[in-house]
Amino acid sequence: MSRRTETAYKAKFPGELAQHRLPYHFTRVIILCFIYKHLEGMRKNMSFENLDLIDELLKVVNELGFVEPTPIQTDAIPEIIGGDRDLVGLAQTGTGKTAAFGLPMIQLIDFDLKHTQGVVICPTRELCLQISDDIKKLCKYVKGAKVVAVYGGASIENQRKQIKKGAQIIVATPGRLLDLINRKIAKLSKVSYVVLDEADEMLNMGFQEDIDAILKNTPSQKRTWLFSATMPKEVARIAKRYMENPVEITIGKKNAGAENILHVNYIVNEKDRYQALKRIIDYYPDIYGLVFCRTRKDTQEIAEKLIKDSYNADALHGDLSQAQRDKVMRSFKTKSIQILIATDVAARGIDVQDITHVINYKLPDEAGNYTHRSGRTARAGKTGTSIVIINSREKRKLQFIEKKAGVKFNYAKVPEGYAICEKQLYSMISKMVEVEVDQEEIGRFLPPVYNTLNGLTKEELIQKFVSIEFNRFLNYYKDSKDINVSLKKREDAHRPVKKDRQQKNLEHGKSKRFFLNTGSMDNLKKGAFIRTLCSRSGISSEKIGPIEIMREFSFFEVETSVAAKVLKSMKGAKIDGRNIRVQYAENKKPQTKRSKKSKKRKKS
Repeated sequence: MSRRTETAYKAKFPGELAQHRLPYHFTRVIILCFIYKHLEGMRKNMSFENLDLIDELLKVVNELGFVEPTPIQTDAIPEIIGGDRDLVGLAQTGTGKTAAFGLPMIQLIDFDLKHTQGVVICPTRELCLQISDDIKKLCKYVKGAKVVAVYGGASIENQRKQIKKGAQIIVATPGRLLDLINRKIAKLSKVSYVVLDEADEMLNMGFQEDIDAILKNTPSQKRTWLFSATMPKEVARIAKRYMENPVEITIGKKNAGAENILHVNYIVNEKDRYQALKRIIDYYPDIYGLVFCRTRKDTQEIAEKLIKDSYNADALHGDLSQAQRDKVMRSFKTKSIQILIATDVAARGIDVQDITHVINYKLPDEAGNYTHRSGRTARAGKTGTSIVIINSREKRKLQFIEKKAGVKFNYAKVPEGYAICEKQLYSMISKMVEVEVDQEEIGRFLPPVYNTLNGLTKEELIQKFVSIEFNRFLNYYKDSKDINVSLKKREDAHRPVKKDRQQKNLEHGKSKRFFLNTGSMDNLKKGAFIRTLCSRSGISSEKIGPIEIMREFSFFEVETSVAAKVLKSMKGAKIDGRNIRVQYAENKKPQTKRSKKSKKRKKS
């Protein structure tokens, strides 16, 4: 909120404030609360007719069934159309950001001209296609509008032909757009508007250099609109580097998750994690869910296990070909698949409505990734549930995510067999009651059925029909046990862990020594390091040897058989939010200031 706006509201009721002689900071809080309530009231009564949109856009908005603009649309559209500044829009996924920049971009572009005037850059092929389709729909009544989607995995020749015919708006993934720029196909020298959508996701996926290179090919006088769910330091740096005095619009709290999502956590032993997942899925018979794993291997393994156990599931990860990926996504969008298991990277850009549950089978490394995961549910103002399954050692990591993501986790117990069976039974009965019967079509088949069932009582008939579908749940959960970890036992179990870990000496010649660029000065704890190492690499703590924590750096050893795996998996790792670097020690000791001075003395 600007000081000028605040002063204007203050002038409306100076007498009351002066009468109470409140301190300045109290006065300011009162004014800000008043402004907030006033603006919220305005938002609730807002319609697209109030956003200065042209008739062609209002017509298509009504046809698409948009009743009233979302908060990000209410704030961003008039600012973009009526202003001349850059803009940063922070809002969760599923809040209507595409229309927030798409509608004003269409209105501002001169479609009588054939050259590219607007560019939208987004992280994934799926999001690229989704945005281009949405903008094409919004251009329905705009004469001469050409929108082209460019992305990897598709024919670059077809994309070249489309751009050559004239494309006022290009929607692109960074890698393919940069390729087209280098080939002199995409010419951005006359671009007036650039959108960086899901900017935090693009940086997480390593597109920093590509974005830098793309923006260098655009004119300095363009307007840039950056939209993101979170505002990490890297995104703030892009805003500072490429944007001039941008207007910032924040819907909800910065870097926080959506408020209409219920966050639930379950605590189980590591060996019971998969059982917990199955119980959670069974407890919600109508679940339409997305399960997140950390690695491609885990994703494929969990999907195969669920399919083997008769669940309607499939996997989405980077090892799939584009054709396989498209097939899986079509099945999930049409609800032919009820549960989709995915990695963070593979799921980026997925825009599927009505997802009821997001299940974090394993916690992400970054709080920002959790915000993106949970944002796949509760889209377009609906409600949803984000579930986290953790073991007893991951409580601190959960608390870290809770603090950074600005959410509150509600602890719950994994349902026991009786509760699951009860939920499944009532769901089945409810569907039976609500099913529509086509008397005309089914009538001719019924007489023999009536004759066969004639000897059964009503109670026997109900019991048999219920048992056909329900027996597998009864049999499976007949002797099921409580798999929840006792909170009291968990606290007691953690006390000895805080003591120094016993050093395990690995067999000489069968271990590999690593260097770690953090130490006691950075408050590095052995327990936190071991958990991070085991979680990222998937190795057992039994394969970890001595850990030496120095002041500014540390050393550790692992069995030679897992050394390469450790080195690869620890790239880009963080401990308690701090970047760490792991490399082979190669018997070289980092030089401290004292050792450097002694070397100089020997030389002299």
